[in-house]
Amino acid sequence: MRVILAEDSALLREGLVRLLADEGHEVVAALGDAVTLPEQVDKHRPDIVVVDIRMPPTHTVEGLRAAVEIRERRPETGVLVLSQHIERTYAVQLLASNAERVGYLLKDRVAQVEEFLDALERIHAGGAVIDPEVVRQLLVRTTHADPLARLTPREHSVLEALAQGYTNTAIAEKLHVSVSAVEKNLNAVFDKLDLSHTTGYNRRILAVLRYLQS
Repeated sequence: MRVILAEDSALLREGLVRLLADEGHEVVAALGDAVTLPEQVDKHRPDIVVVDIRMPPTHTVEGLRAAVEIRERRPETGVLVLSQHIERTYAVQLLASNAERVGYLLKDRVAQVEEFLDALERIHAGGAVIDPEVVRQLLVRTTHADPLARLTPREHSVLEALAQGYTNTAIAEKLHVSVSAVEKNLNAVFDKLDLSHTTGYNRRILAVLRYLQS
């Protein structure tokens, strides 16, 4: 893959450059801020962009703004956003228009090299990746007033895996059940989230958004 990195920590940035190079990927640009990131994407046409949410000069949402702009201008480019802390609003904002070729990971996940590299591959292949810890904490926050409270434990597990970007086949392998069982549970989830009359892949995206917004 051709990758652009935008990370203000020089140590982490250089570490990622070396890691990706060792794995056979080409880092075409490594930036310390997000100011020129969209411009660099236009110039280099990378397969995927890895960007920290909080970047100079204000360390607020510069990286997120750049990521959203890139997704609007170049939807064929994968975007993986890194965050120091769980910030649900940002995850929802990234997925709001399109849940393809996008990811949201906590920085701690980068240290788990295989998971980080797997996330890049899944995004490059057109999927969506949400950090498992983000999903777990959001699950804990559900209340009885929320439609998610109507889901069975198995349906919760299937939706949790869906929110992490897994396909039906991958969910089946992860949960040690059949693909047909996954499909049955997903249909139950769609019914309980009032998405049964929505057709196509959008139904999966809407289910993930309901999950993140709960």
